[in-house]
Amino acid sequence: MKATSILIAIFVLFQQGIMAQDDLMKELQDSTKKKEYVSGAFKSTRVINGQSIEMLGEGVMDVRILHRFGPVNQGISEFFGLDRASMRLGFDYGISKNFTVGIGRTTTNKDLDGFLKYRPVQQAVNGSPVSVILVGGMSVQTYKNTDSTRELTFKDRSGYYLQAIVGRKISQAFSLQLSPTWVHRNTVITGDANDVYAVGVGARYKVSHRIALVVDYFYVANGYPHDRGSNPLSVGIDIETGGHVFQLHFSNSSGMNERAFITETTYKWGKGDIMFGFNLSRVFNIKKRKIN
Repeated sequence: MKATSILIAIFVLFQQGIMAQDDLMKELQDSTKKKEYVSGAFKSTRVINGQSIEMLGEGVMDVRILHRFGPVNQGISEFFGLDRASMRLGFDYGISKNFTVGIGRTTTNKDLDGFLKYRPVQQAVNGSPVSVILVGGMSVQTYKNTDSTRELTFKDRSGYYLQAIVGRKISQAFSLQLSPTWVHRNTVITGDANDVYAVGVGARYKVSHRIALVVDYFYVANGYPHDRGSNPLSVGIDIETGGHVFQLHFSNSSGMNERAFITETTYKWGKGDIMFGFNLSRVFNIKKRKIN
């Protein structure tokens, strides 16, 4: 009887040892498993005005054409704003899958702008629950100075911004991101702040395989004395057609770079100061992909 008990004990210990070894091997396999990254949180590298957590692939160029018309409450005399159009032409390029550079030109104030966009963290199924993006950029207003009493220098015309974006593709249909932002303007009118702080919210809801609803909003914490400014809010529809992403939207902001739409928005949704616009994005593979 004693020998039987010993044999049973040895068998149990042996079985537990095998199970422990299996658990250890499973943990080792999980630790070496290749990360499955999450993509497609947004259809484009921008939500509407603001940057999204999406990045361009290595060697991919995105040619972006943005149009914004005048306020619809201007009536039939301005054809509900369609007679007053402004445009931004931009070229963004993916240096790597985690690093993008971009330049653009806007007709409003003859703005020239550029930015650097870097992704240190990408959402993964077996990794980080969020993506983190860092963006830095500047803009220069090159409009002709009509004030003969004052000379405008490069410093007077320029501004800068830094932004961190934290976002997550919560489900196949819904994505959400937050964008704390700092904008600095070297020269401002009396009463305005040189440093402006804002928090952006971007969201996307996928309606079908090719159509999604998008919202882009920035809460501006300071910079607008006497209620002169307004928080930029844009709502739109993304339509994907092959290599194109076509977006129709309404916004109270006429600006199409961070300095412009965060610090220069004065129109208000409540007063009917709503502008129709559309964005067109077309990507091209400039660098040939390596074939393994």
